[in-house]
Amino acid sequence: MHAPRIYLVGAHATGKTTLARWVRDRFGLPMISEVARAVLAEMEAKVDALRTDVGLVDRYQREVFTRQMQAEASHPAGFVSDRAFCNLAYAAQHATILPEVFADPRLRPYMESVARGIVFYVRPHRELLAEDGVRERLVWEEVVRIDGMVKFMLELFAVPYIPLESLSMQERVRTVERVLSLASVAPAASPAPLAVPLTAPLTAPLTAPLTAPLTAPRCDAARPALGAADGDAALAAAVDARNGSAARAGLSLT
Repeated sequence: MHAPRIYLVGAHATGKTTLARWVRDRFGLPMISEVARAVLAEMEAKVDALRTDVGLVDRYQREVFTRQMQAEASHPAGFVSDRAFCNLAYAAQHATILPEVFADPRLRPYMESVARGIVFYVRPHRELLAEDGVRERLVWEEVVRIDGMVKFMLELFAVPYIPLESLSMQERVRTVERVLSLASVAPAASPAPLAVPLTAPLTAPLTAPLTAPLTAPRCDAARPALGAADGDAALAAAVDARNGSAARAGLSLT
């Protein structure tokens, strides 16, 4: 599949970003991380203000949606994103811009573009709720409402999706990996093995045995060599000494 575009959509606190990071690392794709944090920082707005100031919420949600489209357009070679149109679900809950967004001529072409990607719909679990200071208040009922709005958008614009119901990261990973395999999205290539050893041998190979033979050297090998004459004289002296010893003992050796 050329230029894979992989979306993880759903409510907050469902593990979308964690799973997107795994896809990024496993398949070597650039990741479009949640743009809401950057927009919030630029606006220098507090989370509490987004819950009470409707005008600020409208501006924030409008900017997040625009930034998401821009981020995707900047990655024509493919990407993985931990959101798509998801902020519109929040806009339906807290802002007044939804009629304006639905009248925006950019919306339908964008949703058609999402539909041509691979969309995983990540379902919520109570066990995953964790405060982070940016997202919607982590009340289970709110999470369920946002989850329902995301599904409404998927169905409204006929976006094909694969639901990820399991809480287990292992099962989520297995499902994503299998779906991407069927879509011909190959994992990132592993580094090629080196053609030479990582380090040179510590010593050059020996051409001689490492140790001398275990047998001890012959004793006579250490003695100086005797000439023929010296050897005869030594032999005669040894015979004389033996005969003398025998005579003293009253024995005859001849």
